[in-house]
Amino acid sequence: MNINKALPTPYYLIDESLLLKNLKILQSVKDASGAKILLAQKAFSSFYFYPLIRQYLDGTTASGLYEARLAKEEFGKEVHIFGPAYKDHEIDEMITYSDHIVFNSNSQFHRFKNKVKKAGLTMGIRINPEKSTQDKTHQMYDPCAITSRMGVKIADLDPSIFPDVTGFHFHTLCQQNADALEITLLEVEKKFGQFFKQLKWLNFGGGHHITRDDYDREKLVKLIQYYKEKYGFEIYLEPGEAVVLNAGFLVGSIIDVTANDMPIGVMDVSPTCHMPDVLEMPFTPKIASTIGEGSIKARLAGGTCLSGDNFGVYEFARPLAVGDIIAFKDAALYTIVKTTTFNGMPLPSLYARKLTGEDVLIKSFDYSDFKERVS
Repeated sequence: MNINKALPTPYYLIDESLLLKNLKILQSVKDASGAKILLAQKAFSSFYFYPLIRQYLDGTTASGLYEARLAKEEFGKEVHIFGPAYKDHEIDEMITYSDHIVFNSNSQFHRFKNKVKKAGLTMGIRINPEKSTQDKTHQMYDPCAITSRMGVKIADLDPSIFPDVTGFHFHTLCQQNADALEITLLEVEKKFGQFFKQLKWLNFGGGHHITRDDYDREKLVKLIQYYKEKYGFEIYLEPGEAVVLNAGFLVGSIIDVTANDMPIGVMDVSPTCHMPDVLEMPFTPKIASTIGEGSIKARLAGGTCLSGDNFGVYEFARPLAVGDIIAFKDAALYTIVKTTTFNGMPLPSLYARKLTGEDVLIKSFDYSDFKERVS
């Protein structure tokens, strides 16, 4: 990344050329397979970029009322909604924004089906194939885990939902390749295939790292083609991460250098506030910097009072100094949508690096944003 030293930190930067690279890959999958691809807004909902994204994708998915309204107002095209449970007043409003509503349980379907039918929307049910393909260390992200509340198991599926339910939705993956999807599909077909002839669509959910360099897109295309041809239904994918993978950066400055077991660079950005998956997954993000790579180890840490608010250990060409700028890579997904003002930390500004190379300020924040959130 070319770091613009003139921009005041902290800020997120979304590079439209890198975003466009991902979108063209997704378009190639659509063209080859005949599937429809939706933006999962839970990972990225910075609507400034929606005009570019909607040139390539078929619509959006929403996890609830606010995302559905944002999709309708700013994206257009198809709006799909899935949430673990809905309230009565939410359904009344969501109906006005959406094209497809997916229910997480038989009871939710029966509770709201008449309203949704009257509105002329398509209804689906989320299924749980009970086939985990996740690493056990990431169980909190595994919809097939024993603790999961996501989806109806085959033993619990109520056949009376047909023909009102016209599609199945499943989401079992997290940052995975097409081999994990193939395993899941075999299990879905084995358990739920008896109902496939009654369906008009099947949603493969998200978690597909389609735009990753080592992703097997040829296998993905073949899987989609196989199920489309065999059963004749529409197939949807709803990646979030793949749309903005490696297209964004979180940029901060060193504001102090302390030491414990090694030098520690205290920054004006924080993983717990601005890149929470660093602590939740966990993982150590790659970086670009104004220092350069070398053999001098240092820990990069956030500016909050949380002792474990650390990005990780890195190696630099020289010792850290106040004013050094660090850019954490792959910081578009699950960052802007999850920011907090814990400890009164300022929210990073949001910049777009245009296709021309110009860095444009989209949004900045101040004390009022913190005050209004805490009331």
